[in-house]
Amino acid sequence: MPDHATASSAPAPTLSSKLFAAAREVIPGGVNSPVRAFRNVGGEPFFARRAKGCRVWDVDGRDYIDYIGTWGPAILGHAPTALTNALHEAAKDGVSFGIPNPYEVEMARLIVDWVPSVEKVRMVNSGTEATMSAIRLARGCTGRDKVVKFEGCYHGHVDGLLVAAGSGALTHGRPDSAGVPASYSQETIVLPFNDVAALEELFASLGGQIAAVILEPHPANAGLILPLPGYLQRLRELTRDHGSLLIFDEVMTGFRVARGGVQELTGVIPDLTAMGKVIGGGLPVGAFGGRADLMDQLAPDGPVYQAGTLSGNPLAMVAGLTQLRELERQHGFEVLEAKGAHFEAGVRKLLDELSLGYTFHRCGSLFCLFFTEQPVHNLQDAQSADTEHFRQFFHRALDRGVYFAPSPYETGFISMAHDQSDLDRTLEVMAEALPR
Repeated sequence: MPDHATASSAPAPTLSSKLFAAAREVIPGGVNSPVRAFRNVGGEPFFARRAKGCRVWDVDGRDYIDYIGTWGPAILGHAPTALTNALHEAAKDGVSFGIPNPYEVEMARLIVDWVPSVEKVRMVNSGTEATMSAIRLARGCTGRDKVVKFEGCYHGHVDGLLVAAGSGALTHGRPDSAGVPASYSQETIVLPFNDVAALEELFASLGGQIAAVILEPHPANAGLILPLPGYLQRLRELTRDHGSLLIFDEVMTGFRVARGGVQELTGVIPDLTAMGKVIGGGLPVGAFGGRADLMDQLAPDGPVYQAGTLSGNPLAMVAGLTQLRELERQHGFEVLEAKGAHFEAGVRKLLDELSLGYTFHRCGSLFCLFFTEQPVHNLQDAQSADTEHFRQFFHRALDRGVYFAPSPYETGFISMAHDQSDLDRTLEVMAEALPR
């Protein structure tokens, strides 16, 4: 066959493929956040044109049932009318001031009312800023330097916390990023999650040097890992006994698993909490808050400096306030729990029918299917999953119009916009996509 005939029979490149090629010329890796590049599953990412409800449409016209939800913020679904209308009205008065505005006060009051640990709160622009600032505040308040984190917990791309991290750092096999001085990570102690003995041994030897322990109380960047009974309670006891601060990173779980996050569900109250995602309604936002005596150590009242030009900008505040009020009006947490329970029952029934012993975790509207038959209590357990089976599953589901995260180390998100037909269709696709 002539060469030109062979070339003409090849499928035409998609618009997503063309955009990705163009992006790689001007954006590192062609993406602005590593996990989007599909490196862990192979192939190329699609480019989104629009999103509405629980669906995303790509630039080539295909639509997908979406379980990423902007990696968590879209708890009402994409582009809910109440939120887009509120943003439209607010933008008429200006998109940013760099001056205090009334929405900041409303948001702060709502967070204080909803989150058990928070007496005062400072708005920032991302979850990374929130955790970074909380760590600085903890060190400033205690006069200590050492920070404890846990394998697989991801707290943003903070230099001193990119050690045994999750999310994109885990997916790409580079938990220790280049460009981070060794001296930074030397002040970070890393422990396995759910290991009480390791906690007790550490505090027995170094308790007086530890400024803070930071963790995702339900780690959601190495899949979704749940704490064993009593683990968080023992951590709270040890930090309190040794004068160390306990920081909950609830950027993922805050305002999603419950109004007050994991701390409301468990009754374990940290000293400081980092927040983000849901409280911005899809716009860039973060926050950190806690006891008033600690938060009052921040500038301008105290010696710990933290600032941000766009912090508390009116559009992000309006988006977050609108979303949270809609959640409350629609009894969102009860509804999401019911949706999550329906989906979990369907997944477990499916795994049983197919005689697959995979491990499934869920809390509220967060879920993860681990492609391993062993219980998953920590990062090492999560890494026992069959990544090749996940890769096959991901592409088969995507081809059938269901979009899960392109990494086995991410959590899925159910939104208020997913109805029973969407969840049942997803279960049908999973039945077809799961490797036997």
